Amino acid sequence: MPKVAVYDMAGKKKGEMELSDAIFGIEPNKSVMHAAVVNYLANQRQGTQSTLTRTEVRGGGRKPWRQKGTGHARQGSIRAPQWRHGGIALGPKPRDYSYSLNKKVKRLALKSAFSSKVLEQNLIVVDAISLSEIKTKSMVSMLKALGAEKKALIVMPATDMTVVKSARNIPGVKTALVNTLNVYDVLNCDKFIVAKDAVAKIEEVYA
Repeated sequence: MPKVAVYDMAGKKKGEMELSDAIFGIEPNKSVMHAAVVNYLANQRQGTQSTLTRTEVRGGGRKPWRQKGTGHARQGSIRAPQWRHGGIALGPKPRDYSYSLNKKVKRLALKSAFSSKVLEQNLIVVDAISLSEIKTKSMVSMLKALGAEKKALIVMPATDMTVVKSARNIPGVKTALVNTLNVYDVLNCDKFIVAKDAVAKIEEVYA
């Protein structure tokens, strides 16, 4: 079983804890993690981009000149795609980019992401994450003490608005609950900070 150190919010080591092999000790599957990240980013797309076709552009109702005898190429409308201010041929239209992944693939991707953080020694377990008041400075000092001054994902066992509001103004820092974790956020952060109670919940949910 992989072992990790447990710290307090001041960055002092409090002890060690064993992690589940089935969740934090598997061989990371890169292709599955890639598939999960691509799926997440595709599902975030709004798909609202749109262009006007020749039937939607204003004007162009009259044939610009007669069919034969002018020396020009034949034209039916000044709103055809080859004309200036004409319609767009084969342009994008609103569409849904989202698709779903197999449940087993999602689960394997998350386990692979957790295990990769352990292998890279970027998983930090904190005995408890709590603040007495909403204060960004307190959260910044905690991250500095834990060596997580860049991108960090803070995972808590339950919603704590004091922690959420203290962290939301710090660039690159994101908070999440155990049941809202996704592969993209786990892989995108430099340090994966998890409360000790949240580790137990992760092992329970994804076992």
